[in-house]
Formats: sequence, C-alpha cells, structure tokens
Amino acid sequence: MITGAGSGIGKAIAMLFARRGAEVHVIELSSESAASIVAEIEENGGSAFSHVCDVTNQQEVMKTFEAIGRHHILINNAGIAHIGRADTTAKGDFERVMDVNVIGVYNCLFCSIPIMKSGNGGVIVNMASIAAWSGIPDRFAYSAAKGAIAAMTLSVAKDYIKYNIRCNSISPARVHTPFVDNFLKKNYPGKETEMFEKLSQTQPIGRMATPEEVACLALYLCSDEASFITGTDYPFDGGFLKLNN
Repeated sequence: MITGAGSGIGKAIAMLFARRGAEVHVIELSSESAASIVAEIEENGGSAFSHVCDVTNQQEVMKTFEAIGRHHILINNAGIAHIGRADTTAKGDFERVMDVNVIGVYNCLFCSIPIMKSGNGGVIVNMASIAAWSGIPDRFAYSAAKGAIAAMTLSVAKDYIKYNIRCNSISPARVHTPFVDNFLKKNYPGKETEMFEKLSQTQPIGRMATPEEVACLALYLCSDEASFITGTDYPFDGGFLKLNN
C-alpha cells in the first residue's frame, strides 16, 4: 500500500515493488494519476489496484484500508511542500502542510496497524526528509512536519515491535521529481537549467537523487533481508548532512 503513488517517489516505489512481484495498491487523491500508474504496472505484467482517497480524511482512509484488507507493507509517501519562514507562513498554509504530511500519516497508521497486528505483522516505511535534521532555509512548516514524521517512526517502532511490525523512515535530500521541474518553471522562468544545477550542487555528491534510487532503499527496508532493522531513519542525501561545511 503506497500513498501518493501517482508521481515522483511514490510512483517509482509502486513500479519497483510491482516488478518484484508485490500486489500494489495505489492510494492517490487524483483518480487519473492512480489509474495511469495501475495501467502502466499492468502493461508490464504486474498486479495493481487504484484507490482514490484523501489521506487527511480518516473516514476515507478507514474505508479504503478495510476494502483492501490484510496487507504486509505500508509506504507513507503522500506529502506536500511549502516555502516560507515562521513569520511568513500563514496559519492556513501551516495547517494544510500538517494535515497532509502529519495527520495523513497518522490516519494511515491508525487504520493500518490493527490490520497488521491481526495478520502477524508487517513493515511500515515513512517518508521523512533531511529537513527534519538540518536547517533548510524557508522550509518552516515542511521541516516541522517531517520532524514529526521522524518522531512518529520511532514511536511506532517502539510500540509495535512485539507485534512483529517494523517501522523505519527515509530522509531524502533533493530528488529530481516532476515537482522540482514545475517549481523551477513557476519560480525561475527562463532560468530553469541554471537553478536546477544550483540546487543539484547543494548535495556534495553533485546531483539530485532519482526517484528510482529512493525506491530501491524502500524495497530493501521492506524485504526479509532487512528483518533486523526497525526504528531507524535513513538519510538519502548525497552527503548533505555529514559533508556540507
């Protein structure tokens, strides 16, 4: 079960898991995006189902999870970004980020964990961010939300280890997704290439990650080979946290 699987990292995870034989459930706000990903997976011989669901609405999430039933993997990937500082972030914008990035994850955990407990366990991967661990300029609300995700991951891992439920998180730095391209087009018209290179160079490794690379880490964390790993955050940052001076 992958939230926000309609594009970017979520799509890459859905495609990779399907190629590896998983029955993938695409949970998306956009019916068109969900249907498109499912069609692409099926065209490549995979098994997938689409579910239109607003993760901020607990009743919708509950109905969706009950319809899917028993599952072994939950990827909490759905999220939105916001640019602003503490004194420039409007209350409505702050609440919107929290609704999607924090309440949305909570709703999925709330509905998924009882099913996993009754089904002999499972694996949860939450998408955090290096913004949870480092001061990123103009990312006040987003950083706060991702910090909450990191804390929630540890709490869930602690509380449900005895139920054979593992919970970890991934903290990417910049990943080249359609969001990045749209952001540059909107905010830096005519300078997209220049700004893309500038943003790429903020990672010491000299480039952005690809969604497919993040998907490979998610696959590992959900595999039996990672059965000894829980309560851990994985910076996926090209050296951003440790090598930037």
